[in-house]
Amino acid sequence: MSRKPRQFSGEFKFDVVMQLLTGNKSITELCREYQLRDSLVYRWRDELLARGAQVYGPERASGEAAAQARIAELERMVGRLALELETVKKASHWLTSRGRSDER
Repeated sequence: MSRKPRQFSGEFKFDVVMQLLTGNKSITELCREYQLRDSLVYRWRDELLARGAQVYGPERASGEAAAQARIAELERMVGRLALELETVKKASHWLTSRGRSDER
């Protein structure tokens, strides 16, 4: 009969790794207490350390994405306004030149 692998919650993994990192318990004590292999605890530790910056990443990423979207919107607006200004200048030039020719 095969045994199903144990499933561990993220909270449990975090708790075990924090006990290791803070020095509250040694790797040997943690492995005995929770019946874990040291390689598993070390893998959890490495994952936490590698992804620790992502804890703050989503907020920054969404902020950066919002800023990029706003920049794109403003660039479109500037392009539209530049086109409108060019049209108004041409119309103004055309009207002033017609006005001069009518005066003669």
